[in-house]
Amino acid sequence: MPYHSVVCVKQVPDTANITAQAMKDDGTVNRAALPAIFNPEDLHALEAALEVRERFGGTVTVLTMGPPKAAEVLRECLYRGVDRAIMLTDRRAAASDTLATSYILSQAIKTIADRFGDYDFVFCGRQAIDGDTAQVGPQCAEKLGVAQVTYMEELLRLDGRTVVVQRNVGNGWEVVETSLPVMITVIDSANQPRPPAARKVMLYKRARVKDEVVGEVKRGMAEDSDEDRQAEIQRRLADLKDRSLLIDQWDLDDVGADIQRCGLSGSPTKVYRIQSIVLTKTGYKEVPPTELGVRELIQELIVDHTLG
Repeated sequence: MPYHSVVCVKQVPDTANITAQAMKDDGTVNRAALPAIFNPEDLHALEAALEVRERFGGTVTVLTMGPPKAAEVLRECLYRGVDRAIMLTDRRAAASDTLATSYILSQAIKTIADRFGDYDFVFCGRQAIDGDTAQVGPQCAEKLGVAQVTYMEELLRLDGRTVVVQRNVGNGWEVVETSLPVMITVIDSANQPRPPAARKVMLYKRARVKDEVVGEVKRGMAEDSDEDRQAEIQRRLADLKDRSLLIDQWDLDDVGADIQRCGLSGSPTKVYRIQSIVLTKTGYKEVPPTELGVRELIQELIVDHTLG
């Protein structure tokens, strides 16, 4: 039987390429100073959904929440063969913590079910590298009222409305069985994400969300009148729609979200303290590979309170 899988993906700052400008003066992440990438474990979640479609049939809908530039991860999904991509972007969602984010995503998933048919699976990566909380997936499951399986390492069996999953528990693994629908978070050892398909890259590289089109027209026609710019925007949107290259763009009103549960007003998380670490030491010390050298190193670490 065919299955409808929804995959939640996120564009994140590349934390492997930290520079001196990575933090703002107020202690928050300077996202503009870091390259944006596809959250690594979300790629594994996407691959899991595509494998379900290949083995059992169905469709894959991918959803992301973020600024318009996050549409790049949706194009990455289209390059890999998803059936539908949806961008949820709204300034009122800015500063959402995990509670507000999971609420918004759950509302979007319910809207997907209303418009495109009930879902059987919701896949997402275990966690995003910009927060490392691993909370959004389980919180979405709670708000959707569905079962959840975290840390999926392998989908062992899918029979009708029952799925059997092997999950990693750190010092071993366990096999769990649950009924559909289910929320599954996926870890990086679950599979090997497929590369983008060249033909799909050529087909979808010009796919855009509405806000991207608006931005491109404003930059390219800065000296033109508002009327001319609006006409060009409508022309480009109609052309993209005719070629099936217009990516769905939703806001909080489209998913029926309660604004008080979104953004800063819906985020009860409070930052207790921000500690900025500045590395000032220069040079290095070689430790001889002898028992005496190791003893001296341990003694120095204890004196510096690095150990103990």
